[in-house]
Amino acid sequence: MRPPVQGRTRRRVGALAAVGALVAAGLVAPASPVYADDADLVVNGGFEAGLDGWFVNNGNATDSATLTPTDDAYSGANAVLVTDRATTGSGPMQDLSGKVQAGQTYTLTARIKYDNEASPATKQFFATMHYGGATYTNLVSVTAARGQWAQFTGQFTIPASQSVGTARLFFETPWTADPAADPDLHLMDFTLDDVSVVGAPPPAAPSKTIEVVGKLPGEHNPLIGHKFGADGYGFVHDGRVYLYLTNDTQGYAPNSATGVSPGINYGDINQITVLSTTDMVNWTDHGEIQVAGPNGVAPFTNNSWAPGMASKVVDGEEKFFLYYANGGGSSNVITGASPVGPWVSERTSTLIDGRTPGAEDVAWKFDPAPFVDDDGEEYLYFGGGPASTSMPPAERFNNPKNLRAIELGADMVSTEGTAAVVDAPVAFEAAQVFKRDGRYYLSYSSHFGGSDFGGNQTPLPGYPGGGQIGYLISDDPMSWPKETYAGVLFPNQSQFFGAGTGGNNHQSVFEYEGRHYFTYHAPTLNKRINGNTTQGYRSPHIQELTFNSDGTIQQVVGTYAGVDQVRDFDPYRVFEAETFGWSKGVATAKVDGGSPQFGDAAPNLVVRDVDVGDWTALSSVDFGAGAASLTAKVRPLVAGGSIQLRLGDVTAPVVATIGVDGPPGEWAELTASLDGVTGVHDVYFAFAGPAGDDLFEVDSWSFTPVADGPALAVSATADVRCFGRNAQLVVDVSNDAPARITGTVTTGYGEKEYGVQPATSKVRSFPTGGAVVPAGTATVTASARVGGEPVSVSLDVPYEAHVCD
Repeated sequence: MRPPVQGRTRRRVGALAAVGALVAAGLVAPASPVYADDADLVVNGGFEAGLDGWFVNNGNATDSATLTPTDDAYSGANAVLVTDRATTGSGPMQDLSGKVQAGQTYTLTARIKYDNEASPATKQFFATMHYGGATYTNLVSVTAARGQWAQFTGQFTIPASQSVGTARLFFETPWTADPAADPDLHLMDFTLDDVSVVGAPPPAAPSKTIEVVGKLPGEHNPLIGHKFGADGYGFVHDGRVYLYLTNDTQGYAPNSATGVSPGINYGDINQITVLSTTDMVNWTDHGEIQVAGPNGVAPFTNNSWAPGMASKVVDGEEKFFLYYANGGGSSNVITGASPVGPWVSERTSTLIDGRTPGAEDVAWKFDPAPFVDDDGEEYLYFGGGPASTSMPPAERFNNPKNLRAIELGADMVSTEGTAAVVDAPVAFEAAQVFKRDGRYYLSYSSHFGGSDFGGNQTPLPGYPGGGQIGYLISDDPMSWPKETYAGVLFPNQSQFFGAGTGGNNHQSVFEYEGRHYFTYHAPTLNKRINGNTTQGYRSPHIQELTFNSDGTIQQVVGTYAGVDQVRDFDPYRVFEAETFGWSKGVATAKVDGGSPQFGDAAPNLVVRDVDVGDWTALSSVDFGAGAASLTAKVRPLVAGGSIQLRLGDVTAPVVATIGVDGPPGEWAELTASLDGVTGVHDVYFAFAGPAGDDLFEVDSWSFTPVADGPALAVSATADVRCFGRNAQLVVDVSNDAPARITGTVTTGYGEKEYGVQPATSKVRSFPTGGAVVPAGTATVTASARVGGEPVSVSLDVPYEAHVCD
C-alpha cells in the first residue's frame, strides 16, 4: 500500500526535480557508470503477445484502469490502450524485481500517444519505478503532442544504496491531488508500445568450484575435496555406506579475485548433501536433496540442518526416513523410497516442536537422530542449546538437561508419549545413539560455557571441556541419568587440525562390515583454500572407532590419513564419474534422467566445470589380469578436449587417451583401448584441451576386462515377486567358484553390491515402486581370485514382465 498522498507528494517532487536537473544537464548517468549488457529486461514490450507480463499499477488502493490490446500500434500488430484511469498513477506496469541491479545504468525506450481532443496540445508522461512502500522514482519523461507518437528515451542509474527486492516499472501522468476534477487534463486515455529496458540480467552467481586440491592424494580426510558438508550422519544399507550432510556449500561464494568467501550463513541452508561408498575412500556424490523452502519436499519448513537417517519396513514396504533440524526451533522428517530418494513428506507440520510433550523447556528442538532397536522399537534423540535459567548456575553448567529421548510411532513420522531427559554432562547438542553388545551408547557435543550455562563455573572432574564429544552408556535407550556418563570420546578437532578449525562439532557412529566408524566435521578444506583462516565452511571426516575390553571407547584421534580402504575398487562395470578418491578443480551438477549406476529412480549427476589441468582420481582400482578398454560417457562443450588415463600419479605417463571430439552439446560414449593395465593402481583421469574454456561434462566411466584368463563359475537368476500390489525384482547370484566372489547387481531400479562365499548364493531385492514390471535385464558383475589370479565376469540376466494383482 502507498503512503498517504501528502507524504508521497514530497518524495515524488524531490525525485522529479533531481531527475529533471540531470536530464537538462545531460548528466543522467554518473561520471563513471556501470553500464549493463545489451539484454532487454521487459517481457512482451511490443504487446505482440497481448497483455502477457503486464497488469495495472496497484501500488495504491485507489489505482485502477483498463488495459486493452489495440491494433493502433507504433510498430508490429499490437499496442496497449489504457482507459478508465482512476489516478494519475493508473497505468501499465511490469514487475522487474530480480532483474535490475542497484548501482547499474539502464536505457529505457518506449512509444506513447494520446488522442483526446479535449486534452491539452501537449502532455508530459513519466516512466516510473516503484521500489516498494513509499519509494517511487521517475526514471525518464517525455512531452508528447496530442495525436502523435512520442518516444521515451533516456538512461537511469539505480543508486547503489537502493533496495531492489521490489522493482516495478509503470507509466503515468504527473501527480495531482484531485485528478478527477479535470479528467481531460490528468486522466486521459493513452496508448503504449515498444517498451524496452536494456540492461544486465542478474549477475552470475559466484563460482563455487574449489580449484585447490583439498583432499591430498594418499589422505582419506576430508572425505571429499570438491564441496563442503557438515554434521555427517552415517547409515548402512545393502552393503553400502551413505553419509548425509548439512550442505555448507549452499552459502559458499568465493570472491573471484581473492578466492575468499564471506562467512557461512547457516540461515540460508535448506538442502541435505548425500554421499556413499563401499570402500570408505572412494565416495560417490549423489547431490543435494531440496528438503525445505518453498520448492522443497517439506515447504512448511525453512531450513534443513544436522540430518539423521533410518529405515524400516512399514506396512510391508521398506521406507527410508530422513530427519532434520528446521533451524533451532523444530525438527522434521521426510520419507524416501531408497537411501537417495525420491522423497516425499508424509507430514504437513513439524515432527518436534513446542507441542512435543516433555520438550517444552528445551531451547533448541533440533539435531534429530533416529535409532531403530533390534526388537523393532523406534526412538528419536534431539535437543540442545541454553540451559533453563531456573537451575542453579553450577547445574546449568554441568548438567544442563537440554537433550531429550522420545519414542517414535511405528510409522516413523510421529512420536509417542513424553520425551525423557538425557542428563548428559556439559551437553550442548548433537545427541546420537548406537548399540553394541546389548548396550546403548549416546554421544553428544559439549558446550563452551558462558551466560547461557551459568556463567563462570568449574566443570566437575572428568566432564568434557568446550566443544568436545562426550558419551554415555546405558542398558535402556530411554534412560540416561548423569551416572551413565563414560567420558570424552573425541577432543575438540582443533587439537588435531590446528588454527582456524575449532568450534563445536556434530558426530555419528555406525557399524560397517564388523568395524565401527566415527563421523565428525572440521573446516580443513576451508583451511587449505585460505591458509590458517576459515569462514566456517566445514568438511566431513571419518575415523575408526575402537573399544576397550570393558566396552568403553578408546578416545578417537583426528587425522588427515583417515580410515583404511576396506576393499579395492571394482572397475568392470558402469560407475558414476562423480565417484572421487581425490579431485582437483571440478564440480558436480544434477542433470535430467536416472543414474547409470543406481537406476532410473536415483538422481543423476555429472562432473562439470572441467578445465585444462583439472583431474579426478580413484584409490586402489583392481584391474586383475588386465583391462582391455576404458569408456567414458561425455558431453563435449568445445573442440579439442581429451581425457588422459594415468596410473599412480597425475604426472605419471599417459596409458590411454580419449579424444572428446563428438558434436558439442551432445552426449556420446567414447572408448580408448588399453594394453598392459593389470593389478591394483590409483587411477587418474586428467583433463586436457583449450585453455580458458569449460571442456566437457562426464557422466560415467566403465572398464572392460581382457577376454583371456580362467573362467569364473558364477550364475544368476532374476524374477519378479509380489508383496501385495508392490512388485520387487529379485536377483539370486550363485557362486560355484572355489573362492569368495564380490560384485554388483545393476538393474533399472538401482544397483547393489554383494559378496558370496563358495557353494552359496546371495539374493538382492529391488523395490520397483509399482505393480507392473516390464521385461528387462539385470547385469551381474563378479570378481574373485582363482589360483591366485584376479578374475572377473559380467552376466546379463533377463527377467519376464509381471503384474501384481
